[in-house]
Amino acid sequence: MMNYQVMNSSVDADLTVEELLWLYERMARIRAFETKVQTLFKRGTLPGFVHLYVGEEAVAVGACSVLERTDRITSTHRGHGHLIAKGADVSRMMAELLGRATGYCKGKGGSMHIVDYSLGILGANGIVGGGLPIATGAGLADHVLGRSHVTVCFFGDGAANQGVLLESLNLSAVWGLPVIYVCENNHYTEWMRTEDITAGGIAERALPFGVPGIKVDGNDVLAVRAAARDAVDRARAGGGPTLIEAETYRQLAHNEGEEVFSGPYRPNAEIESWTKRDPIVAFRARLRDQAGVEEATLERIDEQERELIEAALRFANESQMPDAADALRDLYVEEPA
Repeated sequence: MMNYQVMNSSVDADLTVEELLWLYERMARIRAFETKVQTLFKRGTLPGFVHLYVGEEAVAVGACSVLERTDRITSTHRGHGHLIAKGADVSRMMAELLGRATGYCKGKGGSMHIVDYSLGILGANGIVGGGLPIATGAGLADHVLGRSHVTVCFFGDGAANQGVLLESLNLSAVWGLPVIYVCENNHYTEWMRTEDITAGGIAERALPFGVPGIKVDGNDVLAVRAAARDAVDRARAGGGPTLIEAETYRQLAHNEGEEVFSGPYRPNAEIESWTKRDPIVAFRARLRDQAGVEEATLERIDEQERELIEAALRFANESQMPDAADALRDLYVEEPA
């Protein structure tokens, strides 16, 4: 049966104020990081190109807030938010984006290839839908080895049209794998409206496999958290996979600098309408009005996160560039002697 999760009318009574503020803090960290990266790109100081997560922060934070350190995630080309939500070091992330040797991939991978196995981050991925089979494989490993871990697979609405989603759902359902597939439906597959190229609903694609398909307001961090918590609990108990469709909106371009070749393709009224539903602004209001959090507290968190990102940028700028002699290193796993 199709389930729909809607925005809660009040804050979650099971969460303490400290836990609620953690959610806000993590979303503010993602926003501060992405805003700084956008500035760096516009100044021409950032090599390569980036896909920013502004407007979608509630999905990553809501889903990752119910995970343990040993649980895993797979990410996408728009992955900074997922990594930060799972606990990645923003200094090492910034260093990687700036091509420095202190980055997660020693400056060789850039925005779309950050990995941290110690945090369960199996990697961002430039291949559309590329994380789906990786997450399914991780779930199979946990199932075979009898581990209680779960894996959350983030993917976009464009990847929902890749056959690998159906293949992954099928195997996960047959084997009862502990995988939560989270589709971030931001309504655009690059520059094409998703509704114009996608038949039916995305969450409903779980139904033929007997897998729960849940649609949530992806701009409501508590709604995402509630759906993810139920899915994670079900997976840990041996109940198998869940497909969550989180409806959200990217406020910025598909990738920074796209206007050079794409031209305008989204109505201004649409952008303005979704911007008014900004997940951070909405959650901030709920913290004030329903949890009694003072505005000064929220402002301190905002400032703290901006300072953290400035420190990350200083770390990156002060780091060494990779040595040319290391260009071909780390391409293969080294066999033990």
